[in-house]
Amino acid sequence: MIIVGGEALVDLVPDGDFAEELPPLRPWLGGGPYNIAIALGRLGEPVGMLTRLSTDRFGEKLGERLREAGVDTALVQRGPEPTTLAVVELDENGAARYGFHTEGTATPLLDDPGSLPEGTEAVSFGTLGMVLEPGASVYERVLLRAAERGTFVALDPNIRADLIDDPHAYRRRFLEWLPAVTLLKLSVEDAAWLAGLDSETESEQLFAALRDWLARGPSAVVLTRGADGMAVLTSAGEFAEVEAARVPVVDTIGAGDTIQAALLAWLRRAGALSAAAVSGMGTGSWCEALRYAASAAGVTVSRSGAQPPYASEIADRR
Repeated sequence: MIIVGGEALVDLVPDGDFAEELPPLRPWLGGGPYNIAIALGRLGEPVGMLTRLSTDRFGEKLGERLREAGVDTALVQRGPEPTTLAVVELDENGAARYGFHTEGTATPLLDDPGSLPEGTEAVSFGTLGMVLEPGASVYERVLLRAAERGTFVALDPNIRADLIDDPHAYRRRFLEWLPAVTLLKLSVEDAAWLAGLDSETESEQLFAALRDWLARGPSAVVLTRGADGMAVLTSAGEFAEVEAARVPVVDTIGAGDTIQAALLAWLRRAGALSAAAVSGMGTGSWCEALRYAASAAGVTVSRSGAQPPYASEIADRR
C-alpha cells in the first residue's frame, strides 16, 4: 500500500467565462496530497490517506470521495474545525493561482498516527502538509520514521509561497528532508523558489541545483515543465525527458498531483519502489514512466477542477 500524507481541502474555482469580472465560484474537492490519493485509487493502486478532515459537510464529502476512489481511510482523523478553503484564480491559459483560508481549520491539527499499516510500500508527502504547524512536524516525523525503515519516500513540495512565513527556514528544512527522500518531484517554479533563483533563471543554474539536491540523498529528481513536458535526473547520472500530452487545456488544477500519482503507480507496477531500483532505471524505462505520467496529466488538464483519470482513460490515450 502507498500512504499519502497531507491536506484535504475545498478549491473554490471560477465557474464562468474568464471575461466575467466576478464569476461564481464552484466548490471542488482537492488539496495536493488528496488529489494524489484519489488519482492512485482511480489508477487501481492500493492506497491509504493520512489526514485530518472536518466533520462539516465539506469534510463528509471529502471522505466520501476517498472511499469512492478505493482509498483506505483508516488513518483519516476527524475534528469539528472547518474545512480549509482555497480560492482559485485562473488566467487566460487555465493556469491556477491559490488564496488559502487555513486559520482555525482542520488541516494542521493532525495527531501522530504512530506506526503505519503493515505492508506500507511507499509514502508520499508535500504541499500544505509540510508547511502548516503543528501538522507539518507530524508529517515530518512520519516521513523520517518511514525512511529509517527503508520505505520508499516520495516528496512533492508543491510550494505555496504565500503560506511560508520564513522562506529561509523552509529551504533549510527541505534540505534536511532530502537524505530521507527516494523520489523528489517538483515543478520548474518550485525548483527555482527552493534554490532561491528567479523563475526566469537559465536552465543550467536550475539543473545545478537539482544535481546538488540529488547528491544529498534522492535516487531521482523529476522536474515538470508545464507545456514543455518533464525531465528526470538520477543519482546514477541518467537523464531523460518527454513532451507534455497535446490536449486542449481547461485548467491545470491537479496536473502535478496526477503526475506524482502516475509515477508512483508506474513504479509500483514495475516493481521499482526502492532506491536501488529507481537509481538503476535506464532512460528507456524512465521515458516510459514519464510518458505514462504525461498522459495521465493530459486527462486531468482537459477537464475542470482536479479530476484525475481512471486507468482506462490513460490506456485510451496512449
